Amino acid sequence: MSARLEIKVGAKSSSELQQQVPSQCWKADTKQFRLQVDRQTKSSYASYEAAEQAGLQIKKSHPIVSVTVYDSVGGVNKSIALPNSSREPTS
Repeated sequence: MSARLEIKVGAKSSSELQQQVPSQCWKADTKQFRLQVDRQTKSSYASYEAAEQAGLQIKKSHPIVSVTVYDSVGGVNKSIALPNSSREPTS
C-alpha cells in the first residue's frame, strides 16, 4: 500500500480566525428605542417619536404586520396602530 499524504496547515490563533470568518451575529444597538416588525428588530432610534414615525410609515404600507416600538430602558413594548379614518360608517 502506498502512504497517504498529509498536508498540515499551520494552526492559526483564534483572533485570526475571528477576523476571517464573517460574523452573523447582530450588532447590539446603542439607541434606546427599537423598531420591531413581526417581533424582529429592524432599527433603533434615539427618540420615541422618530421610531413611531418610521413605524407608522411601515404600518401604512403593510397594515397586516405587527409594528411595535420597544423601550430598552423601560422594558416596554408599544404597539403602533393606524390612526382612525375620518369616515364614519353609514347606517
